[in-house]
Amino acid sequence: MAEEAKGAGQEKKGKKGKLFLILAVILLVTAGAGVGAYLLLYSKDRRDKSLTPKDQVGVMMELGTFTLNLADKDRDAYIRISITVELSDEKVRQEVEKRLPIIKDAVIDVISSKTSSFVKTPEGRESLRLELIKRLNSVLVEGGIRNIYFTEFVVQTS
Repeated sequence: MAEEAKGAGQEKKGKKGKLFLILAVILLVTAGAGVGAYLLLYSKDRRDKSLTPKDQVGVMMELGTFTLNLADKDRDAYIRISITVELSDEKVRQEVEKRLPIIKDAVIDVISSKTSSFVKTPEGRESLRLELIKRLNSVLVEGGIRNIYFTEFVVQTS
């Protein structure tokens, strides 16, 4: 009997030891994964590379102010919009100047195809901005329009 009690005590100690060992290994693996993820996400090299192109402001160029009819069918609607484009470099600026009539025509086509209810919403303005960027970059050989800014935006309906 004494041997059975002694054997049961060792078995409990053995199970506790294995459980402790398993928990320690899981804790170490989890801690290692956490440290690895932190280093991967917040390393100085990664931050520097990701901030460089977006933080630098490109070359700005005004395309002018456009007063256009909108595509509303049930009423007259007008938009007065001033547009400034952000270009990737000076070389793109020269190309835009060469193709300015084509670019202005593309701007007129895109904007005049929209309705006043569409351009009055924030989502509509953002969609218009993205469509203009895509359309104007298709006109340019190299592309290079990073962003479009609306410096004046007035919609009038009657």
